[in-house]
Amino acid sequence: MSDSNKTDCTNPSTFILLGIPGLEAAHVWISIPFCAIYIIAILGNFTILFIVKREPSLHEPMYYFLCMLAIGDLVLSTSILPKTLSIFWFNSREIDFSACLTQMYFIHCFLAMESGIIVAMALDRYVAICNPLRHSTILTNPVVAKIGLAVVLRGGMLALPYPFLARRWPYCRTNIIPHSYCEHIAVVKLACTDIRVSSYYGLSVAFLVMGLDVFFIAVSYIQLCVILASYIPALFSFLTHRFGHNVPLHFHILIANAYLLVPPMLNPIIYGVRTREIRDRLLRLFTHKGK
Repeated sequence: MSDSNKTDCTNPSTFILLGIPGLEAAHVWISIPFCAIYIIAILGNFTILFIVKREPSLHEPMYYFLCMLAIGDLVLSTSILPKTLSIFWFNSREIDFSACLTQMYFIHCFLAMESGIIVAMALDRYVAICNPLRHSTILTNPVVAKIGLAVVLRGGMLALPYPFLARRWPYCRTNIIPHSYCEHIAVVKLACTDIRVSSYYGLSVAFLVMGLDVFFIAVSYIQLCVILASYIPALFSFLTHRFGHNVPLHFHILIANAYLLVPPMLNPIIYGVRTREIRDRLLRLFTHKGK
């Protein structure tokens, strides 16, 4: 390994993101579906926000949670896609150390938030089905606001140890990250010290938070497409970094991108277009514009 890739056991000023190692020649082609997914996610989630804001009849708990999910999708996908596309298109691989940790924080923060929001939506559905006459008195606007605040605080607090621990480790091996974004374990693996605290914490959050959230969601209702798209690839990625040494690196990185990018594209379709009230408002909006 060249001396230029060595540090003196201090935090490097920058990291180098490789994109998808082994598929560098196909970066431009891979960027096409990535870009399409991002555009669909942006348009779909902004459409949800616009329609809910425009229609007073949609100012209800389910749609407030849907708006929170849309905002989370927008932040999550925007946290990684612009930098990933700059690697694919312009070979812009450098990322500042602090920017890398910030990206890491946003990824884990909004992953936890989105999981919590889906649980809140499942709770809303459960109350609507099991206690419809008291739905409006149970899930009042103040209660919805408190649930939203709890979801945000949970995500923010759970994500704090990721960059905090990563900043503490000394990096004296290399500053090259074999990934397309600052994935937690991909970064701390570069440290020249025992990183078991980071590794165990990441596994604990993955199993306890996601496991509990999936359980609560499954108890109230099943939306298999979103659950499978969100949780199974995420768990696969977490486990592969630690135990899947025989899994090709490019396959792992593609899956790691999929679990962050596909749900923001699918959520507006699963939770928005399939919701009759939003679908009707959307059709009415285009009908009026066509006249």
